[in-house]
Amino acid sequence: MGSLSGGNGGRDRYVDFLRAWAIALVVFGHWLITGLVRDPNGAISAPELLATVPWTQWLTLGFQIMPLFFLAGGHAAGGSWARARTEGRTATGWVGQRALRLLLPAGVYSGLVLVAVAICSAVGVDPGILALVGWAMAMQFWFLPVYLLLSAATPVLHTAHRRWGLRVPVVMGVVAVGADALVVSVHAPFVGLLNYVLVWGVAYQLGFCWRDMLLTERSALPACMAAGGAVAFAALVALGPFPVSLILVTGQSPSNTNPPSAAMLAWAVGQVGLALLLAPVLRRLLEREQLWGLVRPLGGASMTLYLWHMLPVLIVAAAFYLTGLAPEPAYGSGSWWALRVPWLGVLGVVLVGVVVVLRPLERGLSVVYERTRPGDLPLELPRRPWALWVGAAASVSALTWFAGHGFAYDGRFPVLPALGLSVGVGLVMVMGRSAVDRGVRLSV
Repeated sequence: MGSLSGGNGGRDRYVDFLRAWAIALVVFGHWLITGLVRDPNGAISAPELLATVPWTQWLTLGFQIMPLFFLAGGHAAGGSWARARTEGRTATGWVGQRALRLLLPAGVYSGLVLVAVAICSAVGVDPGILALVGWAMAMQFWFLPVYLLLSAATPVLHTAHRRWGLRVPVVMGVVAVGADALVVSVHAPFVGLLNYVLVWGVAYQLGFCWRDMLLTERSALPACMAAGGAVAFAALVALGPFPVSLILVTGQSPSNTNPPSAAMLAWAVGQVGLALLLAPVLRRLLEREQLWGLVRPLGGASMTLYLWHMLPVLIVAAAFYLTGLAPEPAYGSGSWWALRVPWLGVLGVVLVGVVVVLRPLERGLSVVYERTRPGDLPLELPRRPWALWVGAAASVSALTWFAGHGFAYDGRFPVLPALGLSVGVGLVMVMGRSAVDRGVRLSV
């Protein structure tokens, strides 16, 4: 997803920290709530912790940290697009570069998982187990189509930001609340889909405002956002119809995440305000090279960690649960929680190994990106700009399907979504390739 840069043209360590912190909590949270059970017949199941042990829904208040990722993403995209405009670069080329940086690793990850699904299906793996594994490997995918849409809309969103400033996220928030009211009151179909872009888009748009100091020029504004967001969330949960869980719980309606609700919007605003309040202290801490030395590699590997962090769960399940080596106290008991500590530790070690193994693949993707990315200059305008928008649309559709159904819905290989993602990524790469080829010919 690229590096996050500060408003002064250099790296803002605090923005990088927010991205790293968000990814670390996403990984930790997913691992914590994933509990495996070996059935008497030897099959492995994963009871839904938030539904089975309802008090754990309160833990999601600490782990739902994605507003900060969208905030950091908006901050970075605002700076990148502002520089692109100054340098005379095109919106199509800029969006193409951002899309390709997201789609290349996501496409390779999806391709490898789909190959594994095809092999397992061919050799007769139980469809139920295959569906469970396919869901686990795609449970984080909801983020990708939303972020891709916001990246594609950045030139338009940033134009609105330059003209209207803070009024843009306010209006987006008001529309999101109205859409959520229709969803909750009359169950209006498809209206809730708007909130995936509107609610997370508020945090993204606030990243623009933060970079241009619109959120910090009034010293009381961050505190008002933090307090107002917390109070609004508490009121919507206590007095309104919304649950406390900020992660999807099966059978829970309405949900705060599917689609993002007014309560999620309040939580996002409060979280952004708190992040701004903590910024001065944490920036001073991040000046220490020892701490920055821990944050920098974590932020740099954020996409790899985000995509691959459920693979260690499958490895540990095969090594310890299928073999019957793992102790299995009663699900949700005190002993079960005590075993969460070694569980998290083992997963962490395995993930480090996965990241090391993936380094050659990451280097290869960097080479492919440099060879296929759209050009930087107006002289390198792609001859096939339609390929970007068609490819992005196909990719968003496929990623959305995977996010909702997994990689092996009903234990079957998803032919159409797999084809859609392949075509989508290919079209974005073709658009970039044509720009590079044209630039080479012009230079000759």
